[in-house]
Amino acid sequence: MPYCLTAQDTQQSSFVLKSNLLSDVTTTMNLAGEVRLSDQFTLDASFSYNPWTFSDNKKLKHLRFQPELRYWAESAYSGHFFGFHLGYMQYNTSGIKFPFTPLTDMKNSRYQGDAYGAGFSCGYVWRLSNRLNLEASVGVGYAYLDYDRYDCKACGEYIESGSAHYFGPTKAALSLIYVIK
Repeated sequence: MPYCLTAQDTQQSSFVLKSNLLSDVTTTMNLAGEVRLSDQFTLDASFSYNPWTFSDNKKLKHLRFQPELRYWAESAYSGHFFGFHLGYMQYNTSGIKFPFTPLTDMKNSRYQGDAYGAGFSCGYVWRLSNRLNLEASVGVGYAYLDYDRYDCKACGEYIESGSAHYFGPTKAALSLIYVIK
């Protein structure tokens, strides 16, 4: 049965490595590290990369970096946390319709560009064993997107350049954590 880390358990933990299982489902390679700054603050930094093109030229290609400062209600790596994150992503996507996106025709167009954003998150960590934990977190915030839009999903004709503003989910994670002591 999962249980929460106690303050005594976390005194030795100063660094953890993680993988977001939700990103793994989308074939996105990802890795995050988190370092203790004090008893109640940590700094998390996550990276993800997806280089794949699928059938019918569907793609979620991206390179993303998202650092986050976390405040832990009890002690670092234990129970509830609240965070503030920044983010940068370089993307090239086509053939896939996303909910919440301000890009209007992602199903029939290819979008390529950069996104910059910030948001707030909350989450919880469960202890599975001395070295393994499970973390669930969600975040909401704002992102500014610069893009070039192309006629078709493949290398079609250039249509336009533009920008968009996005308010909504900026983070979703179910992460397996390896505790380094």
